[in-house]
Amino acid sequence: MKGLAILLLASLPVPQVQVNHGAHVQSSEPRFAQQAAAPQHKGGKWYLARTGHAVYCFGPVMTVADARGGLERVATFCRGESLLVPLKD
Repeated sequence: MKGLAILLLASLPVPQVQVNHGAHVQSSEPRFAQQAAAPQHKGGKWYLARTGHAVYCFGPVMTVADARGGLERVATFCRGESLLVPLKD
């Protein structure tokens, strides 16, 4: 019975997905200028880190335990190398 089901599934047609490669539009602007005009940070928010620098993070602000046993507020999923950035209160 399993063999019959497998043969039936194997005989069904598989739909083809067509990818439309849009026509390239030649522009007088360089490619990097077009990328700079597009919004590069969508969905995140700027925060002030404890170090005094501004950081752009996409995740929520959380309260986590620090090494000394206290609590600290951190921004999550920040641009750059850091997953968690301690915030200045």
